[in-house]
Amino acid sequence: MKLIYFHGFGSSGASGTVENLRKLLPEDEVIAPDIPIDPVEALPYLKQLCADEQPDIVIGTSMGGMYAQQMRGFVRICINPALNMSTMSSVLRTGEHKFFNGRKDGQKTFRITRDIIQHHNQMERQQWKDITDWDREHCYGLFGIHDTQVNTYDLFRRHYPHAIRFDGEHRLNDKVLRKVVLPLIQELTKGD
Repeated sequence: MKLIYFHGFGSSGASGTVENLRKLLPEDEVIAPDIPIDPVEALPYLKQLCADEQPDIVIGTSMGGMYAQQMRGFVRICINPALNMSTMSSVLRTGEHKFFNGRKDGQKTFRITRDIIQHHNQMERQQWKDITDWDREHCYGLFGIHDTQVNTYDLFRRHYPHAIRFDGEHRLNDKVLRKVVLPLIQELTKGD
């Protein structure tokens, strides 16, 4: 199986979640890119990555879940998707920020500008276009009942029927990966 994982805001492809996925799925390929900060760069880059790699499944957490939702034509799991990043002023605020994890390019910090916030807003208004019946049936949302950062369950349900609540918080941990995410991956890829 080939899996592409999209990390959350301020993180990287070298996150602890990626390490855990690789440990839990040792026979499978886990591709985890560093996502560009500006959605004007990030969305086309991620769509092209999926087109090139043709993964069996795309998984994203938080901001990565918002991007995963937009990967039409692929089986997707969106975990605590931050579908409204531009209105999350506690997260997406102007200024210099530190990355949580090491990035492949060695960058330690990143800058959020008003333009980047505006780009998020523009993308968010377009993110529901072109959803096919196939996409509706092959996109799953997982929502932690103790998530105090992102609450997009109702918004997701307006567009997709598979919204599942789980006993967890915003950030994934090993227990949630083992008991919630891994079984869903296995169920969705069992025909592969």
